[in-house]
Amino acid sequence: MLATLSDIGRSLGKHAASIHAIVRPNGGIMPIARKRSARALTLADREEISRGLGAGYSLRKIAASLGRSPSTISREVARHGGLSQYRAALADARAWELARRPKLCRLAVNAKLGQWVARKLQQRWAPEQIAGWLKLSYSDDASMQISHETIYRSLFIQARGVLKAELMKHLRTRRMMRRSKKACAKRQPRGQIIDAVSIRERPAQAKDRAVPGHWEGDLLSGSNNTYIATLVERHSRFTMLIKVNGKDTESVVSALSKQVRKLPIELRRSITWDRGMELAQHKKFTVTTNVQVYFCDPQSPWQRGTNENTNGLLRQYFPKGTNLAGYSQAELNKIAMQLNQRPRKTLGFATPADKLNASIGVASIS
Repeated sequence: MLATLSDIGRSLGKHAASIHAIVRPNGGIMPIARKRSARALTLADREEISRGLGAGYSLRKIAASLGRSPSTISREVARHGGLSQYRAALADARAWELARRPKLCRLAVNAKLGQWVARKLQQRWAPEQIAGWLKLSYSDDASMQISHETIYRSLFIQARGVLKAELMKHLRTRRMMRRSKKACAKRQPRGQIIDAVSIRERPAQAKDRAVPGHWEGDLLSGSNNTYIATLVERHSRFTMLIKVNGKDTESVVSALSKQVRKLPIELRRSITWDRGMELAQHKKFTVTTNVQVYFCDPQSPWQRGTNENTNGLLRQYFPKGTNLAGYSQAELNKIAMQLNQRPRKTLGFATPADKLNASIGVASIS
């Protein structure tokens, strides 16, 4: 795919989860566009046949006017209702449906090849390795050679009924849908956030938790590509849950900015995030909120340990596999309030809400 599910959903005014349900049966691979054979009758031809029958013309005369064989017209009429029931639109729609003749892939017609591919997948060979090995091992037998793309398609498009879905767990990425390298490079260039400011440049007051207003953030994932943004204040462990419409940077930055702007100015100092591209528009976020964003080192979740721990606590409310799209912001606020009013051992069994209120001298945080 050249666009993310969130991009597609936003352009159609739909949630990314609903787009996933549509593209999943084809494994995220665009089906080959169907087209008619140049020799097939067109809708215009069928309308001429229908008008000719209505006027009482013979099949031979209708065939001559279309430059077709009389037998072609005879079969067409007999196949779609006969002389008295023939209708052009219905005949054309039925012919288009009957023309579906999916071509079996090589794995479907060559059992030996299919067995080899399945066996190597179980051994955790990558499709490209399997394709290369087959080309070397059966250099003189083209029927025993196959492209790695065909293997991927047979895995991701289960309607082919060739390779079992269980084999996908042996792939390195364990993805359920095919993604092109072009899409990954242009849409989700992980670790390539422009002008990212390293966590190593974060002020000392944020590191030692002495001053409130420094946050750690992440996305909590649910089923069907649904997410919640989580922010945890380092000094007090106070948590905010933020509804997001997708994982794309525009959706996440917009939702974060809206909530962070509601905070008192003394609680808007910094946010530490991982290297996920959902915060690629960090400059826009900083301009909107006046909050500096710092990024962790790649593959270093412990640098946001407070947030990681809090996300673990949140799994009590949102078990893995939960569809998070159904929660409103008001419902998320209630859950956050419950968490913020629970005593925490790390705070000497004070609550995050009490700790934060005491540190900034306000009655409550909404």
